[in-house]
Amino acid sequence: MSSRLANPLPALLRPLALLALLCMSMLPTMHVWAQEGVATVRLDGRALFRIGPSQELEARPRARQIERQLAAVLETPKGITRARIEPTESEEDEGLQISVAGRPLMVVSPADAEANGLPLDRLARDWAAILDRALVTAAKRRDSDRGRFLTSVQSSVENAFARLVESAVNIIPRVLAALLVLLLFWGLATGVRALMKKIVGHLANDLTVENLVRQVSYYAVWVLGIIVAASAFGLEPSTLATGLGLTSLALGFALKDILSNFVSGLLILTLRPFQLGDQIIIGETEGSVERIELRATQIRTYDGRRVLVPNAETFTSRVTNNTAAPIRRGKVVCKLYYGIDIEAISAVMRDAAQQTPGVLATPHAEVLLNDLGESQLVFDVLFWCDSRRSDFVTTASEVRKALVTALRSAGIALPDQAQQHIVVHTPKS
Repeated sequence: MSSRLANPLPALLRPLALLALLCMSMLPTMHVWAQEGVATVRLDGRALFRIGPSQELEARPRARQIERQLAAVLETPKGITRARIEPTESEEDEGLQISVAGRPLMVVSPADAEANGLPLDRLARDWAAILDRALVTAAKRRDSDRGRFLTSVQSSVENAFARLVESAVNIIPRVLAALLVLLLFWGLATGVRALMKKIVGHLANDLTVENLVRQVSYYAVWVLGIIVAASAFGLEPSTLATGLGLTSLALGFALKDILSNFVSGLLILTLRPFQLGDQIIIGETEGSVERIELRATQIRTYDGRRVLVPNAETFTSRVTNNTAAPIRRGKVVCKLYYGIDIEAISAVMRDAAQQTPGVLATPHAEVLLNDLGESQLVFDVLFWCDSRRSDFVTTASEVRKALVTALRSAGIALPDQAQQHIVVHTPKS
């Protein structure tokens, strides 16, 4: 067995290993994308500097707060003074506060200095100089009502496009990283499914077990891939789990049927009430089981149509498995007139059925008198044959032919429903 498994495995796993090494080499970049949390402070659509989160606010809300403070300062452009740098009043915060015209604009924190690789006072002076130049330029553009209107419109448009580009720059790499992870796990899932098929095929010659192992391993790898892709996109696993917990009730109602079919499919593949190739009856559907998937059971009807029965319906419905046993008892009903020798004719019908090709030697064929009709005796001719429908139907047809031939040879007339009985009444003279 080892020699048969040794050849296909290297060819199967080699491309997957190369793809895994490629993604592992990109994991640091993916980590940077997922952890990036900076935003650009803009004035009239022009970028001033980029900041990170503070203790109270994330990067984007912090940047928008600074922009609102700058807009408030520009409401009185003639009263703008040079930016002042002074320590913050809070003892817990060791940063430096930048204010203009008595209005605090922002606090430069040690985290900002560390992120920019500059001393705290140096970074505060640089940002204060940038704010001074930007405010002077913005004030000149607002020296008239017309200039204020045009500047407001232009800055709104430029801000919108700039934020759109900034969002695209932040999101597109994350999307590409998530797609790359999904591509990797798609290859892994496909490889694992093929590998499980080979292993289970050698260890257990059972298509139902093979189908169960292949599908469970395939979807398990996919679930892991989705979790890793969400992390590459920037979603923390704890946040994702919290979100799923908060929406579990809504998802439960929305995906009730899907989850029911999925769980029912697992139970069907585990409990195995029927196997691939069995001929079953589910409701009004009868045919051979071709596939058992986690969502539905695929049945090929005897007239060649393919029917997908949801697993929830399959698991909760009454299922008749015609081929659960290798043999099956058939029955042919014969109606004969009164006046025959019951024992002799029963022996004739029993021998005719037993000698029909396809009828098993054991158990023996039987003939039972089932009913006494108004004008006929009803016999049940019972025989055993292969449980497959093709053999069962063919054998039942041959038994009927043999019974007709045997009864005619014995001189027994069969009932004719089309026969009319005419009674002639002679009038009395």
